[in-house]
Amino acid sequence: MKKVVTALMAAGALVALAACGGGSDNSSGDSGSTEKVTLKFQSLAFQKTTVAATKKIVADWNAANPNIQVEYVQGSWDSVHDQLVTQFQGGTAPDVIQDESADITGFANQGYLADLSQYLSQETKDAVPQGVWDTVSSDGKVFAAPTLLQSYVVFGNSALLKQAGVSATGDSLSWDQLQADAKKLTAGGKYGLGWGLKSPTATVLNLGMNFDAAFFEGTGRDAQVKIGDPELEVPKRINAMAYTDKSIDPTSLTQSGSDVLPGFFGGKYALIVGGNYAAQQIVEQAPKGFQWEVLPPLKGSSEKQAANPQTLSVPAEGKHIKESAQFIDFLMKAENLAAVGQGDWLIPTTQAARDAIQQATGGKNGWTQTLASGAELTKAPFQSVENYPKWKDQIATPALQEFLANKIDLVTLGKKLNDGWGQVNS
Repeated sequence: MKKVVTALMAAGALVALAACGGGSDNSSGDSGSTEKVTLKFQSLAFQKTTVAATKKIVADWNAANPNIQVEYVQGSWDSVHDQLVTQFQGGTAPDVIQDESADITGFANQGYLADLSQYLSQETKDAVPQGVWDTVSSDGKVFAAPTLLQSYVVFGNSALLKQAGVSATGDSLSWDQLQADAKKLTAGGKYGLGWGLKSPTATVLNLGMNFDAAFFEGTGRDAQVKIGDPELEVPKRINAMAYTDKSIDPTSLTQSGSDVLPGFFGGKYALIVGGNYAAQQIVEQAPKGFQWEVLPPLKGSSEKQAANPQTLSVPAEGKHIKESAQFIDFLMKAENLAAVGQGDWLIPTTQAARDAIQQATGGKNGWTQTLASGAELTKAPFQSVENYPKWKDQIATPALQEFLANKIDLVTLGKKLNDGWGQVNS
């Protein structure tokens, strides 16, 4: 199966489709005003395919809207929060900001983001499910347009699965079955599972929703941390697989998602767990002839995961809020959202864009399972917590790292997660 060729041809088809859509819709932005406006769009796209698709969308917009031009500005996920803090405080924020819902809560609460509810088109509002709008809304105000979603999925080395007689069928994969499969696949110095958890918090909180984990009660600065059995279930299971079953390579728990890919390609790991966007890296980096697959969505008591969409926002102090919202509407069109979604191997927030990806790819290379994994994405409590980013970076990440290195026990982990909230939210 020539995955690289298939994926790039399909992505090219979507970019071409986006170009056709952009060139034919002058009504999406240009209001007929003779005053020329230039908007700065800070994009966080980093995959080559996504950067190309995003720049193509900007070019199509500019060709169709001579009086509202968009300047592409490259940003980075690694520094976007600190950069936005500086930009908002200095009044230099770009006209259109890419970020994610969990990160913009604090900025919205501090009044830095414009309410887009009166500016976004009804078409855009109707295309996104209310549960996803809830991740970027508060008190009737909409602070961003949600664009792309990530889920955590299990990738498998098809040859090793077949050799061990492991077959993942059905609509979901239970955690118990994952554990059993990983044990079965562990032999001869090779591990059933490699899991890059160098930055574990987002994974634990997202997959914790499989077991109804909340982690927080309340919103804003009044939120209270909640750590009990459901919240500790995912780290407990991972720790047990690593140190009791010995089916997870402990070293992989200290690595990034990208770091475990060579072991996956080389047969050291039969399975890996990661964000669905890792599929793009697999397509680009896998050796010729490497056969892989995406397993059904993980399930505990449910398949729920947090909907933490990428977002497009506008500064409250922006001079061109209306025009910025028009450009956001344009990017939210199905053909455009599908192009960037396929480039990043992420799940578009609109059904029309998901359908476009399914049609363009034929569901191959794991796309059917990837798109299905987005069905149970919903708002998580932590997304309404203003100081969640501080708790994540200063408390949860180091505590989880210690636990996954088997340096502290589960009770100590719970205490650190609980007591640390008071330190960052005082």
